[in-house]
Amino acid sequence: MDLYEALYTTRAMRRVKPDPVPDSVIQQMLDAAVRAPSGGNSQTWRFITVTSPDIKAQLGSLYREAFDELQSTVYKEANERAVAAGDEQAARILRSSRWLADHFEDVPLWFFVYTRNDPDGSNIFPAVWNLMLAGRGQGIGTCLTTILGHFKAGETAGVLGVPVERGWELKAAVSAGYPTGRWGTAQRAPIHPIVYSDGWGNPVPWTVDQPLWVEPEGFAG
Repeated sequence: MDLYEALYTTRAMRRVKPDPVPDSVIQQMLDAAVRAPSGGNSQTWRFITVTSPDIKAQLGSLYREAFDELQSTVYKEANERAVAAGDEQAARILRSSRWLADHFEDVPLWFFVYTRNDPDGSNIFPAVWNLMLAGRGQGIGTCLTTILGHFKAGETAGVLGVPVERGWELKAAVSAGYPTGRWGTAQRAPIHPIVYSDGWGNPVPWTVDQPLWVEPEGFAG
């Protein structure tokens, strides 16, 4: 796969089929993850793959509780504003997020990513992104979520048997499976209004109005 195709089309793919992900694909994703930069080459990461229906059932209940808490607290006002404004894009994202919560157990593979001595996540998130890019190369849709770490970290660690007394912290959970939808270029605002030159507020001497990677003719996604 072309590098820029992977970069431009790897986005949150929450709706996935229940078909199992082959071990060879899981190995490829994780092997790519650990090739990411690691501060001081410390490699303070641990990955837990979850495919067990029993474990997913326990975690799914926790995830839905965390999701509901997130929507009723952090996102409450934003959701209300979006509804009042008739913001269809926000509504689609919420529906997609709700699907993932409601169908947690149907997702064939979850990665739970733990690290320690990494308070801001700068050592682990490059590895998470490598994991997701490698998944894209294998036709696997992924979605990064952090709500279990924010709202149900202790309970999640209890289900997974994580020795939190040794400093291990849940930084991310990544859903993975073959997507039901199509791949496509992530829609974003142009870059030139948000990039400054040699100091805050100084505009760059160029504009980029359209994505610089264009889906080739016949791109099926």
